[in-house]
Amino acid sequence: MTIKNQDIYLNQLKKCLAHLEYSYNDVANRPDKIDAMNEADLSAWESLTARFSRLVDIFIGKFLRLKVLDKDPGFQGFVRDYLDAGEKLGLISSTDTWLEFRGVRNRIAHEYMDAELEGLFKFVFTVTPNLIKDVKKCV
Repeated sequence: MTIKNQDIYLNQLKKCLAHLEYSYNDVANRPDKIDAMNEADLSAWESLTARFSRLVDIFIGKFLRLKVLDKDPGFQGFVRDYLDAGEKLGLISSTDTWLEFRGVRNRIAHEYMDAELEGLFKFVFTVTPNLIKDVKKCV
């Protein structure tokens, strides 16, 4: 990848990180029970989960791949392989943690029932500081 692509992905990552931090702070004092949420609350929580997903996608799919390939242009593998390489390079704290983030990202795309959404919202809120911490090491 070129230096230009590195800059593009880094800038994209920084913007996504800022948006996620905003959403995280926005929901901190909002109700976390679906029945107690008004439309603005629900919108704020959905924004948090969407921004969480977007940051995970950009970090793993673009930024981390770019960094790993920069160190080893011939590297080939699946998501877990890239995460393992990222952990060895000190870019992420733990492959298992990032696999969990990716799993949450996949759940976000498929949860529709209120009971599942409520648990998902709470879980994303709980793990978001760890995601933010890891990404901040790289930006």
